[in-house]
Amino acid sequence: MSTNGHQIATVRTLVSVFLALMVLTAATTGIAFVNLGAGSTAVALLIAGCKAALVVWFFMNVRFNTRLTPVLIVAAILFLGILFSLTFVDYFSRGWYGVPGK
Repeated sequence: MSTNGHQIATVRTLVSVFLALMVLTAATTGIAFVNLGAGSTAVALLIAGCKAALVVWFFMNVRFNTRLTPVLIVAAILFLGILFSLTFVDYFSRGWYGVPGK
């Protein structure tokens, strides 16, 4: 659908995405009651990432923007990953040398 040269998603698409978000929310809630050990957090984050991608792609109309917008979003996610990696490297390597003066 297009209005004044600007494309918008159809109502059917938006309702479908909304229903997918509700299913994913129910899955997140269901996972909270299942003991997956250390995997519970990973599964919950994976589901949250899928929900975030749906919201950004459809409700924020990234799907209909120029090709530069998705490139910038991917670059931002990669940069965030680099920042987290450097933070975790620092955090996990703190105990290697011990505390001076002891």
